[in-house]
Amino acid sequence: MPVIPLDRIDSLLAPVDRDLDRRYPGDDPEGQPLHTVYVSAADASTHTPIAWGAHALDILDRHVGTLHDLVGERVVEDVRAALSTRPIQDLRVDFEDGYGWRDDSVEDAHAVAAGRALAALAGDPSGPDVVGIRPKGLAPHERRRAIRTLELVLDAAGGVPAGFVFTVPKLRAAEQVVAVVAICEELERAHELTPGSLRFELQIESPQAVIDADGTATVARALHSAEGRCTGLHYGTYDYSAACGIASRYQSLDHPVADHAKAVMLAAAAQTGVWVCDGSTQVVPTGSDAHVDAALRRHFGLVTRSLERGYYQGWDMHAGHLVTRYAATFAFYRSALEPAAERLQAYLDRVGGDVVDEPATAQALATVVLRGLAAGAFEEDTVLGLGGGCTIETLRALVARTVSPGSPLP
Repeated sequence: MPVIPLDRIDSLLAPVDRDLDRRYPGDDPEGQPLHTVYVSAADASTHTPIAWGAHALDILDRHVGTLHDLVGERVVEDVRAALSTRPIQDLRVDFEDGYGWRDDSVEDAHAVAAGRALAALAGDPSGPDVVGIRPKGLAPHERRRAIRTLELVLDAAGGVPAGFVFTVPKLRAAEQVVAVVAICEELERAHELTPGSLRFELQIESPQAVIDADGTATVARALHSAEGRCTGLHYGTYDYSAACGIASRYQSLDHPVADHAKAVMLAAAAQTGVWVCDGSTQVVPTGSDAHVDAALRRHFGLVTRSLERGYYQGWDMHAGHLVTRYAATFAFYRSALEPAAERLQAYLDRVGGDVVDEPATAQALATVVLRGLAAGAFEEDTVLGLGGGCTIETLRALVARTVSPGSPLP
């Protein structure tokens, strides 16, 4: 029987293996915020999380019957606790569409104030886990203003605050990301910041950011041009829909053009460790009781729909959105916990049943449990109390696919 030269095969595949390991290190199911709150730089301050939390609690109390109808009393009380402790997990101070164009002196002053506020919030144990800004974009008429604002924010913050990230709006070409990396490098050099400490998100709100002129996926090339600095891909609902020619009446998170764009984003980011974030809804819970009730129900449905499709983070543009963000998220993970636990134990025991799961399915089941824990939908004791000896370490091993049926559990 001929002997295959395995050393030759190894030599051919070794560089491929290294490249795949570098580009696709794996996802982090436990660290992603549930949402990103956008607040105009003219309105943002250290009091923003407290003010939003208080406003959200007021809406919850006035419409508690609606929430009970959607998720039940137990989840409502957990939402109340979340809004009372850390209502905002990720805060972005906006200098772009939500801010508009102002005199340079005015934006300079707001940038300094934002830097100081973000530094204070980053050091607050009850503050957001992630903080940052959305400066203006990379188009010729605005990029110098964007860089100046970013620079003033960092100077006023005394460096890069913990969890800081800035958003790059209106991406249209992968080559723009090379320039963003250069901006980071130059700011780190000029201001003696730790190399690699500046990180950014890419906002996907242009069709050219999804499909390039040659038919390739711009977003994938952009992500892999970021040299490890890109933390997230954020969908821009209304700019993207408008650019695709969708009438304003029908622009929404659940429009088919949105589903297509986000599916491409999700595939591009899969196993890279880069988070995908859904966009916003312009329907806010204000006005009459009937309008608030309808808006709460609509947002709850949109958040649930996003979670079902694998988008575990989204924009919140109003304090009332926090109510239904937490309610939908907690309900989603709680409904997934018990069946996931049963199927995981059957997988580890190789017990039959109605479903015979593959390793990839066990990985997905473990991931949703870990995400639910990180989201605060349930406690670790709840998971351990389901029995079967499945620990948090076992779940993490299943996510990493380092445990298989019948093997010793970590």
